[in-house]
Amino acid sequence: MAKVLTSKEENYAQWYNDLVIKADLAENSAVRGCMVIKPYGYAIWEKIRDQLDRMFKATGHENAYFPLFIPKSFFSREADHVKGFAKECAVVTHYRLKNDEINGGIIVDPEASLEEELIIRPTSETIIWNTYKNWIQSYRDLPILINQWANVVRWEMRTRLFLRTAEFLWQEGHTAHATRQEALDEANLMVRTYAEFAEKYMALPVHIGTKSEAERFAGAVETYCIEALMQDGKALQSGTSHFLGQNFARAFDVKFTSKEGKLEYVWATSWGVSTRLMGALVMAHSDNNGLVLPPKLAPIQVVIVPIYKGPDQLAGITNIAEKVRDEIEKKGISVKYDSRDTYKPGWKFAEYELKGVPVRLAIGPRDVENNTVEIARRDTMEKKTLSVEGISGYISKLLDEIQENIYNKALDFREKNTCESNTWDEFVDIMKNRSGFVYAHWDGTPETEEKIKELTKATIRLIPLNRKEEEGKCIYTGKKSAGRVLFAKAY
Repeated sequence: MAKVLTSKEENYAQWYNDLVIKADLAENSAVRGCMVIKPYGYAIWEKIRDQLDRMFKATGHENAYFPLFIPKSFFSREADHVKGFAKECAVVTHYRLKNDEINGGIIVDPEASLEEELIIRPTSETIIWNTYKNWIQSYRDLPILINQWANVVRWEMRTRLFLRTAEFLWQEGHTAHATRQEALDEANLMVRTYAEFAEKYMALPVHIGTKSEAERFAGAVETYCIEALMQDGKALQSGTSHFLGQNFARAFDVKFTSKEGKLEYVWATSWGVSTRLMGALVMAHSDNNGLVLPPKLAPIQVVIVPIYKGPDQLAGITNIAEKVRDEIEKKGISVKYDSRDTYKPGWKFAEYELKGVPVRLAIGPRDVENNTVEIARRDTMEKKTLSVEGISGYISKLLDEIQENIYNKALDFREKNTCESNTWDEFVDIMKNRSGFVYAHWDGTPETEEKIKELTKATIRLIPLNRKEEEGKCIYTGKKSAGRVLFAKAY
């Protein structure tokens, strides 16, 4: 297989796009700004989805499904919410087509306009809280802990596969609580659940914190988030959890009778991650040879490739390969034996390297004689030959080692690309000549935040949850600051 990727060093954006397409993750569709997720890409998303789903259910959440269409009037109920999403909404105005008798083809039937336009969901707070009004009367009905797996539409003008598309897949949790503290605890629990998933399964080290007021979710009182650093030194917001206060309960008049017999508004949260995590996997770990997938999320964890001449050699190799495959699969490891005779072994090696399969086993005639197998690990490209005896135990430990190594490599990169800045000139120099995370003091005002963004393109990624209450001076205004926040250029 010939070289198919632009190098990261030459053009990072092109490298990313090449890799997503050439590794068969996704491709652009006939609909502008939308993507087709191909089977291999969707298999990775299924691994992400299924693991998160298990984690959600372990914390008491249930899955449900709500309509794709939302009446336009619902968005006017919560002022900040409509302001935040108005420019991204796709609107359905008619419900029927008809033949064009004059010019031919099909046109929208002007007689079939909707009484009220429908918004294709950019997010579901409004339709869900209109529904919760029917579900909640008493404190006995609370809490409600609901998640839905769905697609959403946000009409993006500048798109990039997985990172920013007009339609994407995600999950969105929507919970209702009797007290403010319960809702705050829920929002904290879910952002930490995302962090645990990112680090344990995606091998992606993340920072946890809150957004500045300017960066909060539209309609939220507080937004918690996790931020990760990609290999080009830009930050990627990888998950958010929102404390919504009573804003949506008031907007949709959702009240409950408390234990004390008082009528009170419900407290709310919402939280979500999307197929943007697929982009994070690619950008955080991969190299110029292709994907580097953490074993816990790899659709194929081990591939076995036979090296042979003629059907007689293949038969002997297949006998050993199938025994090795069966033994490894007993450990709960996914294994593919690729005996296709339409491609040469070298082509297969390159294909699975491109697709990021963590471990490749090669078996040839000499291995049959010696009862051995060649083992190649994708993360370091190292190879070694071992006896077939006890191979499943070795592979199991190797996959754990690869998972840990990928995480440590990403963590080391983040630490090497994180610094502190105490002066404006220093901050500007960093943003101009370097990349990565920068801790710096901010005076807490949106005016300063906007000015810094305007002059350097850097944004406040988060205010760390564990921020030290240290006195300092804002890098831009020199005014008093309570502690450092995390800046970076971002996707």
